[in-house]
Amino acid sequence: MARRENPEINAGSMADIAFLLLIFFLVTTTMDVDSGISKKLAEKIPPNVKPPKIKDKNLFEVNINRNNELFVENEVMDIKDLKDAALKFIDNGGGIGSPKEGESKGTPCDYCNGDKDPSSSDHPNKAVISVQSDRATEYGTYIAVQNQLLQAYAELRNKLSQKRYNMSFTELEEAFKDSGRKDESLRKKVQDIKDSYPLIITDLDPEGTK
Repeated sequence: MARRENPEINAGSMADIAFLLLIFFLVTTTMDVDSGISKKLAEKIPPNVKPPKIKDKNLFEVNINRNNELFVENEVMDIKDLKDAALKFIDNGGGIGSPKEGESKGTPCDYCNGDKDPSSSDHPNKAVISVQSDRATEYGTYIAVQNQLLQAYAELRNKLSQKRYNMSFTELEEAFKDSGRKDESLRKKVQDIKDSYPLIITDLDPEGTK
């Protein structure tokens, strides 16, 4: 009786299919990307340099304790109310601002829409927001606080840009990016809004047990 041989399986086509499937899954699979806040940390001040003195009224203190409770100017506050409080502080315009480059003295804020409260910030370029958290503060709470503060600046910049250039600051930045960052007219407008409402948020070292 003749011996019956088992037919061989052509593995070449299967390898091609596996390779195509691998490419398909690599192209279509969504990878988890770490998210966070785009922020440039301040450089450490040299020991021989004295930090500038800041008047109490130009400092907006935000503290987050280990229980994720928010204290603004030593008073308890809900995170949802932080943006409006920060906006009111930044846009107060109650005094004279720091002199700009080439100027000998500062001027009042003629574009601020705040209460002009003499006990609050003098000018947006003097308004400093200080954020301090505890080492046990949850990351999500810290991010939520930072988002509220950034939204306050974004709202003020958008309003001023709309008034001066008939487009929001977001649209202005997009137009500048679309130009390849080469349009000098757009560059000056973007810088003008940034200078009018400079983002001044400082992060102090977290408190708590190391």
